[in-house]
Amino acid sequence: MIKATPFDFPYDGRLVAENTALVVIDLQQDFLSPTGYFARQGYDPSPLRAILPTVSQLIAAARKAGVRVIHTRQGYRADMADMTPYEKWRRKRAGLEGTEILLRSGPGFQIVPEIDVAPKDIVVDKTCNSAFTYTDFELVLRAQGITHLLFCGCTTDVCVHTTLREACDRNFQCLTISDACASGDRQAHEAALHMVTVEDGVFGALAESGAVIEGLLQLSSKAS
Repeated sequence: MIKATPFDFPYDGRLVAENTALVVIDLQQDFLSPTGYFARQGYDPSPLRAILPTVSQLIAAARKAGVRVIHTRQGYRADMADMTPYEKWRRKRAGLEGTEILLRSGPGFQIVPEIDVAPKDIVVDKTCNSAFTYTDFELVLRAQGITHLLFCGCTTDVCVHTTLREACDRNFQCLTISDACASGDRQAHEAALHMVTVEDGVFGALAESGAVIEGLLQLSSKAS
């Protein structure tokens, strides 16, 4: 089990590598680059970059334990055919018109080089904050027999939390890794983490990366 709040994860004490995935949310150039979308919105991407070593350690521990690694990327088609009028309005309002920012054709769509994406990793591309909306994410999870999700990435209060909430509604067992998530808004980040634990874990459990890595190492020793 993984030491967590408000209960150790998973609740039934059965952590199984084959049924577990580490979900790495949107660690893309557009969010972490000093010239990307996040920075152009006036946010400091340095808190997002600060979690990269921790996320890398989690990825390495997950692979060693036999836990699947799933990356998500957010962006629209190059022709913007999947972008609603409201989203186009927001894009223009943000000064992004005529750029490749948040488009799948642009370099900012790619995951930052500090994060190792292995050939066996699963990559889910999305247009919305939730990885479940208009994607095959849930189909992939069900097909792989994955029932337990470990969340990290950015931003804590938007894409991580939106995906987490939907995962809980779909009866996945969820753990958010507090020091492996980040946001440019400190208050929103802290509130999002706190919300995981309210009502005795309405959105699952919350743990630090050290506890997660320790739990994954235990799985590794069992496998060997």
